[in-house]
Amino acid sequence: MSLPRLCAALLLATLVIALPAREAAAGPAADQLKGAIDRVIKVLEDPGLKGNERLAERRAAVRKIADEIFDFPEIARRALARHWQPLTDKQRAEFVSLFSDLLERSYISKIELYGGEKIQYVNERMDGDSASVATRIVTKSGTEVPIDYRLLKKGDRWLVYDVNIEGVSLVSNYRTQFNKIIQTGSYNDLVQKLRAKQGELAADDQPKGKATPVKK
Repeated sequence: MSLPRLCAALLLATLVIALPAREAAAGPAADQLKGAIDRVIKVLEDPGLKGNERLAERRAAVRKIADEIFDFPEIARRALARHWQPLTDKQRAEFVSLFSDLLERSYISKIELYGGEKIQYVNERMDGDSASVATRIVTKSGTEVPIDYRLLKKGDRWLVYDVNIEGVSLVSNYRTQFNKIIQTGSYNDLVQKLRAKQGELAADDQPKGKATPVKK
């Protein structure tokens, strides 16, 4: 699965998790995840946030909730793997900020892909402060897509640190790409590529209004 499709599938998975479906798994991790996504759905369905002119406000609201669902520092650390250790505290903070911003922009920009798919909870497995919530997305054509969420308990919250879609791990996917860039270049090359991508996504976030006539 390509990275763009992986990103789209991940967002799709999180968006539909709160919709009515046959639920076979229930527990603290699944309950908290579902509760947070209920709020995402509420934002997307809010008439006051509809329209291109409310794009920035709508996406900001979704980003706020995403910060409560995903453990971005943990995702970043796992994605860099052995390349994380040599970094200074300042470099780590910069990378987490940059990477989390890219993840959020990537997923939020795919919101319009939602098309009424439903989710089925398969099971929830608990092991101390870690949990796995297995789900299936059922498309309108009846196709089933397995989605597994990996979560860690931080205080009284369960946070997602990885998502496995059709056997492909989000973290492993990024780890492979990041390692290749660093191995063939350097860590700074990776940061520059991420900044460039961030700029592209930031431009896409801007509302597409009417063109302003050029004054002569």
